[in-house]
Amino acid sequence: MDTYTLGIDFGTKSVRAILLNSLNGNLKAISDVAYPHGVITSKLPNSAVPLEKGWALQHPQDYVDCLVEAVTECLEEAEVDRSEVVGMGIDFTASTILPIDSSGMPLCLRTEWAENKHSWVKLWKHHAAYQEKEEINQVAHQTNQSFLSNYGGEISEEWMLPKVLQILKEAPEVYEAADAFIEAGDWVVFQLTGNLIRSTCMAGYKGLWDYEEGFPDPAFLEQVHPDLKHFFRDKMAGTIQAPGDRAGTLHKALAERLGLSEYVVVSTAIIDAHASVIGSGIKDEQAMLSVMGTSLCQMILSDVKKPAPGIGGVVKDGILPGRFAYETGQASGGDVFEWFIDNMVPESLMAEAESEGISIYQLLTREAGQLSPGESGLVALDWWNGNRSTLKKPELSGTIVGLTVDTKPEEIFRALMEALAFGTRKIVEVLAESGISITTFYNSGGLAEKNEVLMQIYADVIGRPMNVIKTPHTSARGAAILGAVAAGPENGGWEGFTSGLDSLGTVDYKVFEPREANHRIYEELYAFYDDLYESFGKGADMMGRLRSLQQTHTGERIT
Repeated sequence: MDTYTLGIDFGTKSVRAILLNSLNGNLKAISDVAYPHGVITSKLPNSAVPLEKGWALQHPQDYVDCLVEAVTECLEEAEVDRSEVVGMGIDFTASTILPIDSSGMPLCLRTEWAENKHSWVKLWKHHAAYQEKEEINQVAHQTNQSFLSNYGGEISEEWMLPKVLQILKEAPEVYEAADAFIEAGDWVVFQLTGNLIRSTCMAGYKGLWDYEEGFPDPAFLEQVHPDLKHFFRDKMAGTIQAPGDRAGTLHKALAERLGLSEYVVVSTAIIDAHASVIGSGIKDEQAMLSVMGTSLCQMILSDVKKPAPGIGGVVKDGILPGRFAYETGQASGGDVFEWFIDNMVPESLMAEAESEGISIYQLLTREAGQLSPGESGLVALDWWNGNRSTLKKPELSGTIVGLTVDTKPEEIFRALMEALAFGTRKIVEVLAESGISITTFYNSGGLAEKNEVLMQIYADVIGRPMNVIKTPHTSARGAAILGAVAAGPENGGWEGFTSGLDSLGTVDYKVFEPREANHRIYEELYAFYDDLYESFGKGADMMGRLRSLQQTHTGERIT
């Protein structure tokens, strides 16, 4: 008998649900539902309470309501017997956190807290905790905290502890009222099952948890802020489990809303990009998956744990059981192309694209693809949103060298594509210097799937074949696989990841082979990128000082 598993993929703007046949991995149905409140950046819902620059909140009720709508649509489309649905997995953007009371209710849904902005969900891209991140890193370095080596030497303002510290400093009443702080992915699992389970993936990459040492020492937290001393003991209750472990079965109330059995098994949650590794069927060591969208996130599986500068994290059991998984990333990806098109393309090119019935993105990509490496005379840095890896300097910015009055838009566009490939190559080289070798390259996401010129540039720059995953919805697919693993063979699911991933069926790849002649030219061009990397990234603090000057004088007008 066929059985089915649901994968629920919570993105920044919407939730996607897919239904997989858990015996062969065939996709039966898909639904995508946008959050009614979207990303909250200007003021609180139904309120005049304003939000400052850098704030990014969400409404937690959107998560549950959109999950129900997406799953309902998915099941109606598939027309399967709902009793045959045996498992469900959740992936979520991270670090997205919220304060809850003892029953699991978000504080922002309680009347007395609804107009306190710190009671709401802080989305992963809430960047207003930058100062708190600096304070935590400073104390961690002063006291030689061992957890720093898991994160390439420092933590990010996007993570759990800086966001919680911001709440403690700016709204201590919210901190005091919260019985717990929780990742949104873990909260959804809590709502589905009634069990407070924390994922090794989210706790490890975003919450400073280590499989051997646990959470950081209270003495360290006390130095950061006296009231943080017992934060992990008092505000981070819950069992820590790996993705694919059984978190529980559907709570009766949610089962009734979904029209599913209470016996449906729910997996422990996972971060969305990390779920793509599982959804892509990747299980071999020394393989890198680049999830290429607005930004770029790279994951590497390994059997060893080694310190490496600039990594986003290394966690055992963070993705697959028994394996260490390294995370790195580039803060700019598709957004730099969007910026260029929105601000730098002349009307004549827009008109040309319209006359041909194609998008300006397609036109620029085509024209850039007709250029040879080095032909533009340009080289660019990929730091348009700062450097996430390997320097970890958000104050860094983009640069293009070699511009002249003869430079054409497609030449700049190609230089921006080459910059992304150079940035990925730099990450690979830094990891190799630390003893983390990468031999196989996989790529997924919109940029990889839709831009063949970019992927050929990647192959030519790195000098290795690029395997572009054509199988769609890899994050949701990974979450669905977790549901099948959690259900287990006794419930119509899988017995562990090995048999599960082998049962997926064929994952569709398109391979881009490196061209030797182009690679030789890129060896020369990459040397220029490397010079810029050293000069601007490690040398003069020109970019940081420019950013400070901008912040100082923003809003001023000379009259």
